[in-house]
Amino acid sequence: MNLSPLQRFKPASRARTQVLLAALLWTCVGCGLLLAGLNWLGHSHNPWLPGLLALAIGLGLAKGQLALARTARSAAARIARRGDGTCLGGFLSWKSWLFVLAMMAGGAALRHSTLSRTILGVLYAAVGIALLWGSRVFWMEWRRTS
Repeated sequence: MNLSPLQRFKPASRARTQVLLAALLWTCVGCGLLLAGLNWLGHSHNPWLPGLLALAIGLGLAKGQLALARTARSAAARIARRGDGTCLGGFLSWKSWLFVLAMMAGGAALRHSTLSRTILGVLYAAVGIALLWGSRVFWMEWRRTS
């Protein structure tokens, strides 16, 4: 078999490994964003803190259930369709990787904006909760394929 240099050096993996990577990515990023958001909220000394926490939880669960769980199911199905022996980084599509980069740039822009850390705390905590909620789809798929 004559493989191209790209094919020879491609880090191939099993589909189950790619599902695990997706679960870990969503979980770690979700935890990081949630912790950053809670840190900013905790240091805000805002008398509305309980309400702000409830808002972050509500927004996060709604976004997680209505948007990210569907996205995770689609990504898990894509990984399954691709099967074993495909590129390790292919657990996300090119479009998804571009979206990740855009979200990172957006987060950096928000951190350097004039928005208060209280507002950022609610946003970051909500997105973190949404990612954690969505990540459970990958974890269930990973367990299912064991």
